[in-house]
Amino acid sequence: MKTIVNEDCIGCGMCEGVCPEVFQLNSSGMSEVAGDPNLHADKVQEAAEICPVNAIEVID
Repeated sequence: MKTIVNEDCIGCGMCEGVCPEVFQLNSSGMSEVAGDPNLHADKVQEAAEICPVNAIEVID
């Protein structure tokens, strides 16, 4: 599974709240993939679904 946080990210932190094992806010305040999404696939999918701007792309 490939996971990308695209340029639509607004830095709300919801993804990090759901799956801190994979997502973190960077120094610019935007989310980035920092862990292995394959180890937490269900939580990554949940984070993608709750993202208010659909900035998380999950590619199988």
